[in-house]
Amino acid sequence: MSRPILLVEDAANDIEFALLALKRCGVSNEVIVAKDGEEALDYLLCRGNHQHRSTENPGLVLLDLKLPAIDGITVLRTIRATPTLASIPVVVLTASAIEADIHTTIALGIEEYVVKPMDIQHFIQTMCGIASRFIRH
Repeated sequence: MSRPILLVEDAANDIEFALLALKRCGVSNEVIVAKDGEEALDYLLCRGNHQHRSTENPGLVLLDLKLPAIDGITVLRTIRATPTLASIPVVVLTASAIEADIHTTIALGIEEYVVKPMDIQHFIQTMCGIASRFIRH
């Protein structure tokens, strides 16, 4: 069975675009949506509303940086500092083109940094490239 994808995104339109793009790329993995950093960490660390989830980690985290509650960089730092999570591939999908964000996330070992917005066709192509590299069908 394929591992789920964790999409950490607070913007409804961006969630829809990501789900549409993954579907168009033929990705059939379950997509878990966390709408803020706290919910993402609860899922990843099996706590709160996610304390009874399967302990199988997601195969990929698609992470926005500008999130309510806990920001994406804090989520990424926690992923990389937690031995059971550290090897999960993380792709940043964010509107932030700030050099400090790019350098910080690269230093924390992300697989790719994608700046949005982009037109839907380009976004689908980008997501298909990500899917082919990190998602097992």
